[in-house]
Amino acid sequence: MEPARLTQLLKAQAHAEGFDLAGVATLGPVESAAEFEAWVAAGHAGAMTWLAREPERRRDTRRPVPGVRGGRVGDAERAPRAVSALVVGLDYGGGEATGPVARYARGDDYHDVVLERLDRVHAWLERTLERAVPGKSYVDTGPLLERDLARRAGLGWFGKSTMLIAPGRGSFFFLGALLVAEPLVPDVPFAADRCGTCTRCLDACPTGAIVAPRVVDARQCVSYLTIELREAIPAALREGVGDRVYGCDVCQDVCPWNVRFARALPEDSPFAAREALAGRDARTLAREILAMDVEGYRAAFRGSAMKRAKLPMLKRNAAVVLGNVGTVEDADVLVRALDAPEPLVREHVAWALDRLSERGARTR
Repeated sequence: MEPARLTQLLKAQAHAEGFDLAGVATLGPVESAAEFEAWVAAGHAGAMTWLAREPERRRDTRRPVPGVRGGRVGDAERAPRAVSALVVGLDYGGGEATGPVARYARGDDYHDVVLERLDRVHAWLERTLERAVPGKSYVDTGPLLERDLARRAGLGWFGKSTMLIAPGRGSFFFLGALLVAEPLVPDVPFAADRCGTCTRCLDACPTGAIVAPRVVDARQCVSYLTIELREAIPAALREGVGDRVYGCDVCQDVCPWNVRFARALPEDSPFAAREALAGRDARTLAREILAMDVEGYRAAFRGSAMKRAKLPMLKRNAAVVLGNVGTVEDADVLVRALDAPEPLVREHVAWALDRLSERGARTR
């Protein structure tokens, strides 16, 4: 089959699997690799040390080798190298209401959803060509800068928040890539910067984490603080966490492209809020998490991206939320949490109780 026809059919199949965006890029040196490495070297990655691993593979998208599924290491080394990438975007509902959990994490784990769909597209490609096509799907699962690939595939530009923004779609979508050892016709890279003079994302960030256009210091970012950081949240940043139990959407919420184009989820979306989160305001969810045991945590968040944060981390976050937006009525659940076995939880609970006490004193 001619590459142009195959490319057209492959994109159509991606849309048939439910992806909202699909583009093709030819693999090769990564334009943003040096900038990414400088960002890591500046310490902006915080405790996410894995982001510094395998820099040589991040510098060139031809390096991650698809290999042969189920084969030995030697088989992978001899397998054809990937030459093309199908890059996809899957909307996760920027039009949904704001809440204490970032929109991306309210439903099923996006890694599972996107990888399964990409693998089905890969299987379709092999059936169509009636032969094996070495390839591998990526969704935050390897040394691959998907955002760079997406821009090269014509899907959008790097916003000042660092999110990839797609015209007519905004930024509330997951990125994934299927690397294949098959020549495809690439799309025209997205060259324009459509942010203009707008700085709403920088101005609205509750902790000032966007330290310059397209530069986020993760160490100050609410998403990092509530998801990736395994230690105590710095006291100076706790107030900025506000009512956010897990993650943060502020920089996306204020973006004009999302204000205009963000969409609600269809009823059957795997990213719709699960029962443990649906309809919960910040105080209610924080109280429930502080009272949760390990079994309840596993039942509530099985198959969820929220399991990225272990239960003590969620309780830490919940205590900070109650310290920020709680009332004297929340003191009971906080006092009970002082018996938590983890020092991490007890420290943040004590901080929250002090905050409630201070607020009570000011209102008397």
